[in-house]
Amino acid sequence: MHATKKKTIIGLTGNIATGKTVVRKMLGHLGAYTIDADALTHRILAKDGPGHKPVVDLFGKFILGPDGAIDRSKLGNVVFADPDALVSLEAIVHPYVRKAVDFLIANAEQDVVVVEAIKLLESPLREKVDSIWVTVSSEDHQLNRMAIKRGMSTSEARQRMNRQSAQQEKTDAADVIIENNGSFDDTWQQVQAAWARLFPETTEPAPVPKVETTLQEREAMAAATLADMVAERAKPRQAAEIGALITRLSRGERRLDRMDVMAAFGEKAFMLLFVRGQLAGVVGWQVENLVA
Repeated sequence: MHATKKKTIIGLTGNIATGKTVVRKMLGHLGAYTIDADALTHRILAKDGPGHKPVVDLFGKFILGPDGAIDRSKLGNVVFADPDALVSLEAIVHPYVRKAVDFLIANAEQDVVVVEAIKLLESPLREKVDSIWVTVSSEDHQLNRMAIKRGMSTSEARQRMNRQSAQQEKTDAADVIIENNGSFDDTWQQVQAAWARLFPETTEPAPVPKVETTLQEREAMAAATLADMVAERAKPRQAAEIGALITRLSRGERRLDRMDVMAAFGEKAFMLLFVRGQLAGVVGWQVENLVA
């Protein structure tokens, strides 16, 4: 174990477009504090970030956009076409990322911390983690995701894929392998199973959703006071309940089932309102690392 003795650190890695971010957010909903090293890199390269000037000095002002910020697309075109340029960029950025990760781990209140980093195994971060999780996908799935989510051509996508180590090298080092070739629910089941093996004391059975309320229950909720109300962070195991509530409250205009809500958990967080033990309200919001 490392200096943060009371915390278990999960290192999450995998090649581009294999579903690392989705798995990280799932782990967050299971109770872990999650850190996105890629998001930290964006902050480091921002106009007010410590890496902005060194990177511009190295590569030139042509990587800047009209607003003076580094254009990640322009920078990416340079470093993914030139291995030496990528090494130079990482030499500037990675020390700042490691310092930020150390700070966030030390200050996290949760007992489990997840660090998502594409270069986890190639960096000193590897020595900080207690368990290595690797996401894998077929090449077809990777190409499809990069085309849909990032607007890349097949040639651009292959160029980026070819700059990374083989998936086999990562899986050889893995304690947990998450295969992300199926449905969202397939991935979620794998994440839950791996979590349960590591932390069996935190695993809770999923509740049976209640779709309708009786007239007496609705009258009781209407008469409720603030003392009768409890708000709590939703967990993916409550997806069916959330879908049923939204469907009922929208009078069927917006029909959501468990899988619809599960997919939203990849990008959103939810708060639930219980009135006298009955689910009565839900609010969802977009989430990113350190920002809601």
